[in-house]
Amino acid sequence: MLDSGVLTSLYLFVRGVKDLVFIQSSSGPATPSAEKRRSESLLPIMGTLGKVIYTVGFWIRETGQAIDRLGCRLQGNYYFQEQLSRHRTLMNIFDKMPNVHKDAFVAPSASVLGDVEVGQGSSIWYGCVLRGDVNHIRIGSGTNIQDNSLIHVAKSNLSGKVLPTYIGDNVTVGHSAVLHGCTVQDESFVGMGAVLLDGVVVEKNGMVAAGALVRQNTTIPCGEVWGGNPAKFLRKLTEEELAFISQSASNYKNLAQVHAAENAKPFDEIEFEKALRKKFARRDEEYDSMLGVVREVPPELILPDNILPEKSLKESR
Repeated sequence: MLDSGVLTSLYLFVRGVKDLVFIQSSSGPATPSAEKRRSESLLPIMGTLGKVIYTVGFWIRETGQAIDRLGCRLQGNYYFQEQLSRHRTLMNIFDKMPNVHKDAFVAPSASVLGDVEVGQGSSIWYGCVLRGDVNHIRIGSGTNIQDNSLIHVAKSNLSGKVLPTYIGDNVTVGHSAVLHGCTVQDESFVGMGAVLLDGVVVEKNGMVAAGALVRQNTTIPCGEVWGGNPAKFLRKLTEEELAFISQSASNYKNLAQVHAAENAKPFDEIEFEKALRKKFARRDEEYDSMLGVVREVPPELILPDNILPEKSLKESR
């Protein structure tokens, strides 16, 4: 273990080098970076040695960046000044702008562009793209568009028919599905990887099987399952499957609330909960109960009962 005096001297040396290089490579006064503010927010919860090591690491990184800037200036290029393209979850296109209900969840890596409306309690998951540029997209309430799905529209088809995309209430659209200029009515289900082409209509309580390709202008009647490439009628939905469609929408509505809360947490709160989880990771409830030990779980680590239905069922017994 290094002596604390040696670490302090190393810290002062690295900081001095960084300040010297920064003066040579910058034409204006320094401004505090987000990384520095983040490090300052973490320091109060660390021990003395941890603070020193963390700060030394921070200034080493800063020194490297400053040297890189200086080297670029000496070479006569300014590549380090290029701006990075930051992801925009909601983006206007011309005069068209997304309209997302305040109770809807849009994941940070999703893209909702142009004339798109998302209703109350709906969720747009990670990696989805909803592009309402040449026409509009309307999504009802309680609907979930799962990860990596793509929804687009058509200005018109070969016959001149205008083709926006309408998705009703309590609809489930599975992972990596593609919906283009189609209509999916209330409480329907589109399986993972399914493709719905221009003019397709999925009536209420209709189901498109995973991986199906539904050809243009196809109508899937209420209560039927269609699958295959091209998609064809397979059979009628059972009562259990109809109940599953409703339950799937409800489950995703609850799950979206947890993800929305998690994504809204600041950095210091995330680090604090990470430390708590590490502390309580080795708990064994059965072993503790044999010893008569009762350990209280911090409220920050308790998920709502509607996210873990088996938990509430177990407790009721």
